Amino acid sequence: MKLSQTEAKNSFRYTYLLGKIFPYIKPYMFRIILAFLVAVPVGLLDGMVAFSLKPYMDFVVGQKNLEFALFNYNFSINYSIIAVAIPFAVIMFAIIQGVLRYLNDYLSSWISQKITNGVKIDLYKRLVYMDTSFYDENSSGVVLTRYLSDPNTAAASIVGSIQTLIVSSFGALGLIGVMLYSSWKLAIIGVLVLCVAFVPVILIRKRVKQASNKNMVIGGNITTNFNETYSGHKVISSYGLEQRQQKIFIDKINESFNVNMSLIKRAGWMSPLMYLIASLGIAIVLGYGTQLIISNQMTAGSFASFVTSLLLLYKPVKTLGGTLTGLQGVFVSMGRVFELFELESCIKEKENPLTLNSVNENITFEHVDFAYVEDNFVLKDFNLEVKKNETIAIVGNSGGGKSTLVNLLPRFYDVTNGAIKIDGVDIRNFSLESLRKNVAFVFQDNFLFSGTIRENILMGKSYATDDEIKKAIQYAHLEEMLDEMPDGIDTIIGERGTTLSGGQRQRVAIARAMIKDSPIIVLDEATSALDNKSEAIVQKALDNLIKNKTVFIIAHRLSTIQNASRIAVINEGKLVEIGTHDELMNIPNGQYKFLYEMQFNKSQSLV
Repeated sequence: MKLSQTEAKNSFRYTYLLGKIFPYIKPYMFRIILAFLVAVPVGLLDGMVAFSLKPYMDFVVGQKNLEFALFNYNFSINYSIIAVAIPFAVIMFAIIQGVLRYLNDYLSSWISQKITNGVKIDLYKRLVYMDTSFYDENSSGVVLTRYLSDPNTAAASIVGSIQTLIVSSFGALGLIGVMLYSSWKLAIIGVLVLCVAFVPVILIRKRVKQASNKNMVIGGNITTNFNETYSGHKVISSYGLEQRQQKIFIDKINESFNVNMSLIKRAGWMSPLMYLIASLGIAIVLGYGTQLIISNQMTAGSFASFVTSLLLLYKPVKTLGGTLTGLQGVFVSMGRVFELFELESCIKEKENPLTLNSVNENITFEHVDFAYVEDNFVLKDFNLEVKKNETIAIVGNSGGGKSTLVNLLPRFYDVTNGAIKIDGVDIRNFSLESLRKNVAFVFQDNFLFSGTIRENILMGKSYATDDEIKKAIQYAHLEEMLDEMPDGIDTIIGERGTTLSGGQRQRVAIARAMIKDSPIIVLDEATSALDNKSEAIVQKALDNLIKNKTVFIIAHRLSTIQNASRIAVINEGKLVEIGTHDELMNIPNGQYKFLYEMQFNKSQSLV
């Protein structure tokens, strides 16, 4: 699946998405309920200022004492006391609301981080087991965006958005309560205005989905551009590609700008429209309220309290509108996140698979066909038998299928037709873990991880003893290199091992393969990128690595594989010749003889 082609098809299935996210929410339900309970008074306290205006206007401004009866006793409170009590109460409620708001924000952040971490961890667990074709089809930028950015938006924002909805909703309810207390007739007008104000929110949700999906793809492309600039900085500098990279980046930034502005152009009228609706409501309230005051159906204090409530109501209504629009974006991201959980690796294990312990007899390729793209076969009816502890060299023209052949062995890809068998058993019947445990690779450009040399070697076998590590270092000819380093084997190397030379990286990779001690070794152009001196040292290390192993060697330089047990020549996906170096050189007009003589003549010309 191409991750950039998402439709986020479940974005409007809110019950479905909430059901999917619930397992990540469930462990924190106590804190979530507590946060929601705290959010209720935070919202309700918004109405305290408006509520206090009625008694302040009616008694303090009107200089009237508050008289009331309680348990058959009459009480009277002087308006001067009320004049002091109301401001003091407003301050106290503000302090309480501030403390509750802090607690609400802290709980929201804590819960959001926990939920996001849970989603990211589960997504990463699935990502590391995806098949090689998944990584072939998707750029690093889109993978990072889908697996890191979307969970941030989806999981981190869901609780915060709901809390904001609760605060704003109860803030609106509190103010509506004050409006009903002041005048139920005017309150009906205010509620109708509130309902009409939400219409734009419903109309904009599809635009949010479209813009969110487009921005996801653009964001992924921008990240890919950064990754390529970082990894390919030498090529950029040597070929003068700085302007090209800048242009790509600027084009993507402008494309993102245009998508966002398109959304704002369509969504931007929400705020002024809501403001217009609120203004119309206030105008109606002012006109009708004046009539109620003139007819003595309403006091000036009640009217002031009502108008203040209505004005304050605009903020939570606007917040509700913005939060609902943002929440739609959250559901779009959530839809994309749970699409990822539906992805499965194309490489499947059988139920109750066999365990591969070693190679006892042979490895056979039987009528193997393989195509990366349907009907475009890279390997065609390929047949080959490799005996235990035999070294087989695979040569041929570029693009002939050499690397593809060895990539099928650990099931990086599965054969399209035919079978690969170890001791007569189809490799698809073995567990992936046991199959790959029996195959060790040394590539042309070996990937080393950031960390120490020791950590990189131990990736071959995490529980290796000190004696095993010492032996691997000795056989990989790493001692002299480690002696020159400040911290020896515990020296920290840069990302991808950039602080080491090509030959040093190869020897660390050989030590890693050596400590793994797999019965099958694949050397994929392991020395082709090295100078003569480095190649000589690495070749000695490789000779130690392949002792008593079944070895597949891919090499362009034919001088390096003359001592192989047999040499298999592949041309356009087919096995065209096989034999020892001498046997193949004796074939008139043979493919191997042609390749060898061409390289030999080229070397002589260079000399």
